[in-house]
Amino acid sequence: MLRLPTEDGGQIDWSPSNRAPIEPGPGGFASRTAYAAAHVVSDPTKDQAPGAGPPIDWEATLSFRRHLWSLGFGVAEAMDTAQRGSGVGWDTVKELVRRTATEAESLGGSAVYGAMTDQLEHDRRPTLTEIAHAYREQVSFIEDQGGTAILMCSRHLAAVASTPEDFTTVYDEVISASSRPVMIHWLGEAFDPALAGYWGSPDSHRAADTVLGLLRGHPGKVSALKLSLLDAEMEVVTRRRMPDGTMMLTGDDLNFVDLVLGDAEGHSDALLGVFDPIAPVAAAAFQALDRGDVAAYKSLLEPTIPMSRHLFSTPTFHYKTGVVFLAYLNGFQTHFRMVAGAESARSLPHLARLLVLADEARLLSRPELAEQRMGLILEPGGAPEP
Repeated sequence: MLRLPTEDGGQIDWSPSNRAPIEPGPGGFASRTAYAAAHVVSDPTKDQAPGAGPPIDWEATLSFRRHLWSLGFGVAEAMDTAQRGSGVGWDTVKELVRRTATEAESLGGSAVYGAMTDQLEHDRRPTLTEIAHAYREQVSFIEDQGGTAILMCSRHLAAVASTPEDFTTVYDEVISASSRPVMIHWLGEAFDPALAGYWGSPDSHRAADTVLGLLRGHPGKVSALKLSLLDAEMEVVTRRRMPDGTMMLTGDDLNFVDLVLGDAEGHSDALLGVFDPIAPVAAAAFQALDRGDVAAYKSLLEPTIPMSRHLFSTPTFHYKTGVVFLAYLNGFQTHFRMVAGAESARSLPHLARLLVLADEARLLSRPELAEQRMGLILEPGGAPEP
């Protein structure tokens, strides 16, 4: 039994429920396309040389991707879940893309890869032309590895662009130059405050007009729009306006259950950071959809919603700490250390509550190990003695 600190300053006694974790059947799933944005595993045993990228435990990182593929998920590589833009830079991303692409080809796994402009200097305002060239460099690298690029939002572009046309000019050039269809990622300011007003308007519906214009202006060149605004109504409205043949990938980690289920007019597919910790349960739920069993789909996923809402609570962009915490508890890595020390971004009471909610959702694959490792986290963290 552990005595866990609570967010109101109190304490609770907790032991794992020891309910059997949910395990999907073999063969993956077919009714939905689902990509899991996967985290990277840092290597705390290695020093970081000045100016060098963060040390990564490559085997543990790739092993987790193999885990996701084995459950039927595609891997969304080098996205914000992998600390892109918050410790993991372009030099590290190139190695990550190379290794994941090689592994995907070897195992027949599906993967897509984030492209942005993070190789540009951070203390200088680039021109729109320089931003477009930076995007093109990253897309070209991804395509050279045989991969599909996801055009992630650019902090540089958000800082420089002043009109919707500025955004369109850059994206038109990048999409036109790509050798294969790309995906577009619209990330809301809850995930990155620097992206407020992206697409040239603080009004999301007007911004959607710009995005939809891009999709219509490049038929056959944009395969999907990933929408991460945490606004379910906005996503449904946008989905219904999209051109035929373009997939909506929900990035809404709070409302994905209903968005992926959909309605008589359609559904969203998914690319989610929350799939990293809930992959076995989500895979079982998608297999239920394959059978047409909506009740089972909901009964599997609805218990994960409280955990997800806590994981992505404000400040939302710190959700990555909880993702790695759960990977550590479940034995996917041997330590709770992150790139750039991001393990300190959430408090002990926050992590303790996450443990309890994960247990309630049957997301602890090895409950005894989770209890032991939580004890190790509490001890040096200064939690009160029983």
